[in-house]
Amino acid sequence: MAWNEPGNNDKDPKDPWSGRNDNSGPPDLDEALRSLQEKFSGIFGSGGSGGGNSGGSAGSWGGIGLLALLGALLWLATGFYIVDAGIRGVETRFGAYTLTTDPGLHWHLPWPFEQVRQVDVKSTRFIEIGYRSTGSRRGKQSVSSIHQKEEALMLTQDENYVDVRLAVQFLIKDPKAYLFNVLDPTMTLKQVVQSVEREVVGTSSLDFVLTEGRSEVVAAIEKDSQRLLDEYKTGIQITSVNLVEAQPPEQVQAAFQDVVKAREDRERAINEAQTYSREVLPRARGEAARQLQSAEGYKARVVSEATGRASRFSQLLAEYQRAPRVTRERLYLEAMEKVLANSKTIMVDVKKGNSLMYLPLDQLSSKRTTPNISRSRQRSSQISQVIPQSTQPIRQSSRGREGRVR
Repeated sequence: MAWNEPGNNDKDPKDPWSGRNDNSGPPDLDEALRSLQEKFSGIFGSGGSGGGNSGGSAGSWGGIGLLALLGALLWLATGFYIVDAGIRGVETRFGAYTLTTDPGLHWHLPWPFEQVRQVDVKSTRFIEIGYRSTGSRRGKQSVSSIHQKEEALMLTQDENYVDVRLAVQFLIKDPKAYLFNVLDPTMTLKQVVQSVEREVVGTSSLDFVLTEGRSEVVAAIEKDSQRLLDEYKTGIQITSVNLVEAQPPEQVQAAFQDVVKAREDRERAINEAQTYSREVLPRARGEAARQLQSAEGYKARVVSEATGRASRFSQLLAEYQRAPRVTRERLYLEAMEKVLANSKTIMVDVKKGNSLMYLPLDQLSSKRTTPNISRSRQRSSQISQVIPQSTQPIRQSSRGREGRVR
């Protein structure tokens, strides 16, 4: 028999269609609403205990209004936000830019009307071109870096391949431009640097890029890249461009290294020569100056002596013109005095042999060494032969002078 058929003798109280409402059945909907209304009225202190329908409705609407007010206050409180140091807040209203805020406490209309995006303008960011670092060394090529050939290989002006790897550091200088002017600022920066890099390398020779032109290449890339970024209004400021590595392809690296070593040897030899010249030239200049001064002194001395001799000769000429014979004899005697001053020759007048002469033979012999004794004897014998001939003219000339004096 079915549960709702007659004949059940009203023993089953669970018939949902019988209209019964005993304690075991489901609660009435109106009763549940009234119970909930009474609870809210009790919470917010409204109405008496009886609480007719009119009083319950007024209390419920007052509680809902208070809840709405609290909810509105909480919603408005969500509009407060704090911007930290080195950060800028960018406020948008329905997605459109409205304001850029500095560090501190600020308020804006809560969601969904306005939103705030905070942008870090202090931290330095990096992009890598030609390689990817797998370690923690950002901005430099780490040992475990991955080579990106499609970014690194490019042609030079002399149609050679070169492998160039760059690390670019940048800051955000304009948060508004960074967020709204370009879709992907980092990708835009990377493409701009790659384009400028290929242009600069393409107008330079391989030797220039790999050796003395490295700094010039980096400076040109940084300058032109920043100019394009400013034209695109990306809000990015490049702080540095580092040339991590620049090398020829692997097939010619050995030959190029030989060229580099030869160039280094040449530079070293030039530096050594310059150092030697800096050491030698001052000494040579000093020696030349000393010799010039010595020559000037010698010149002055010789000229002075020659001038003195010329003056003496002029005076002697005047004396000779007044007394030629006397002047000749005086010159002869002066010459003999100079000649015989350093000689050991002794002149004796043999015609006046009565006088006893003392010769200091001991002093003469002490000044000579033993091997020279024979030579001194020979010279003394020669002197004895020469003396009679040489003294006679002198005696005659002296007698002539005595006669003239008398």
